[in-house]
Amino acid sequence: MPAYDFKCRTCAHVFEITRPATDDSAVACPECGGDTKRVFSAVGVHFKGSGFHNTDYRTKNPAAAAPCESSGTSESCASCPAAKPE
Repeated sequence: MPAYDFKCRTCAHVFEITRPATDDSAVACPECGGDTKRVFSAVGVHFKGSGFHNTDYRTKNPAAAAPCESSGTSESCASCPAAKPE
């Protein structure tokens, strides 16, 4: 179950509650019993390395992106010797 942060509108007390994501019931402040609002905070995500875009979106098969020998285009064709199975 996820943990949610809440802040009291009366006393400004901030607290955390673990509850199901489908639970939309009102939450009372544990300090004063006042009305609360849900607080959103930044998620700590840090991408390291050469970059996910470079590693996830590069061509999987470099031979498939090579230009056609007979037409010179990047599309494969049946007339290329490399496209014919042996």
